Amino acid sequence: MVTITRDATEPCSKTLYNGIKLPPEWPPAYEVSAETESDVMPVPYLQNPPDIIPIDIGRQLFVDDFLIEETTLKRTYHRAEYHPSSPVLEPDCRWETGTQHRGYPAPTAMVYSDGVWYDPADSTFKMWYMSGYNKATAYAESRDGVTWSKPELDVIPGTNLIYANTTVTRGSNTIWLDPGDPPSRRFKMFQPVVSRKRHYRFGIFVSGDGIHWEDSIAVTPPFSGDRSTVFYNPFRGVWVFSIKQNLFGRRRKYAEVEDLSMVGGAWVDGDELPVWVGADRLDDPHRDLPNQRRRELYNLDANAYESLLLGLFTIYPGVPEDRPKINQVFLGFSRDGFHWDRPDRRPFIPVSDRQGDWNWGNVQSAGGCCLVVGDRLYFYMSGRAGIPGTSQSGRCSVGLATLRRDGFASMDAGDSEGELLTRPVSFSGSHAFVNLNAPRGSLRVEIQDEDGKPLDRFSLDRCHPLKTDSTIEWVRWRGDPSLSDLAGGAVRFRFLLVQGSLYSFWVSPDESGASHGYVAAGGPGFDGPTDTVGNGAQADNSS
Repeated sequence: MVTITRDATEPCSKTLYNGIKLPPEWPPAYEVSAETESDVMPVPYLQNPPDIIPIDIGRQLFVDDFLIEETTLKRTYHRAEYHPSSPVLEPDCRWETGTQHRGYPAPTAMVYSDGVWYDPADSTFKMWYMSGYNKATAYAESRDGVTWSKPELDVIPGTNLIYANTTVTRGSNTIWLDPGDPPSRRFKMFQPVVSRKRHYRFGIFVSGDGIHWEDSIAVTPPFSGDRSTVFYNPFRGVWVFSIKQNLFGRRRKYAEVEDLSMVGGAWVDGDELPVWVGADRLDDPHRDLPNQRRRELYNLDANAYESLLLGLFTIYPGVPEDRPKINQVFLGFSRDGFHWDRPDRRPFIPVSDRQGDWNWGNVQSAGGCCLVVGDRLYFYMSGRAGIPGTSQSGRCSVGLATLRRDGFASMDAGDSEGELLTRPVSFSGSHAFVNLNAPRGSLRVEIQDEDGKPLDRFSLDRCHPLKTDSTIEWVRWRGDPSLSDLAGGAVRFRFLLVQGSLYSFWVSPDESGASHGYVAAGGPGFDGPTDTVGNGAQADNSS
């Protein structure tokens, strides 16, 4: 249970960007036994939130009660909607269409985590995916994220393949765009490879263009789970290894490292890594398998989105005899990087229950999780059409689903005015913004001192009511007072809403509305991992 940091002798006790204080023991002890394996993971920061919550990083989303002192608004969770162009990438090359699995045809062009990113260096959507069933890794690109092409590359001439190891079976894979490293190392590839006794290791590769890869720069110690992935947690500056382990059903084990060159000592034996997260008793069985007792966590991909970590949980409910695995993608959120809150147990990205659809079975997420494209979030996923009467995958493709920006949860009001009062928060910015859908209603905002007394310049009667549907809307008071005078102190925001939905709020340092939060896998108009441009990104996307 070793965590490698730059100074491994120092205890990991620190206060995070959002006021959450980590315990000295990190990762925290999370014991799981046969009696507790179906328990819901506790989330300490929701039970005991900070007295004052700093909100300088990112849009503040209402996916939980972390920010909320009291409210009469109703929270609604929203699910992504499949884009009508899905599937957006299909197997159509000879090295993709000619493969089989267990004696059945399995034409394959699908993300199996892998990665979908927007590269600001050349303004291009980029996708890495499994080409041929368990065969190789290939590359595709797009200008709009919907229409994809497979360029002919020189790695394996005449193909779009970027990596093919003929000595091992290609399974799960993660590719990460890392702008914090020099240009020659800005792409990372984490590929689990089989070692002796069915143990796996991550081989870690780097590239400047995502196409030509250096020989492995590091190899991890062994672990036992094939569907293992990696993500970067920028809030703490660590690479997190999300390791599948068949412990009380499929669960995750946790490892982290700041410096990938130190990964060889990150753990001694994967069996000794701390237990992390799994499926639990709140995960409902699929209606095709009503008697299946245990649901299992097949995979967890994660990335930083605005002020929190977004987790895409692939939940495994079992295998019917006459269709592929009916894995579906569910949502989770973390504000400390270890504990996950999963408030909505409906599938966020479901399988189709209609035989013949491209996603009739085994829907799984893409590495990077989502991209910010104007007012929408883009989610890519694999789906398998299946072979009726069998549990085989059949044709494997890539689909696209979208969601309103920040649209995971909304706080809603009907004809009667409702209100929401935040806990005490602090900031250093000067302009308040909201993500609001209320074209037929209105939103007014008041700022109070820590004790709940309205501040005269930011009172309700001085606020210009907002009647709009906008993912980035400036909140203004008469006289346009700057919030900079409040910087560093503790205040509360009070929102009064009629006939509308409030998704998020934040305080920006300027009139652009830049949140300085994370934009997951990027998107048009963003020049780095965070939103430094505000409404400039929307203008870029519409042009």
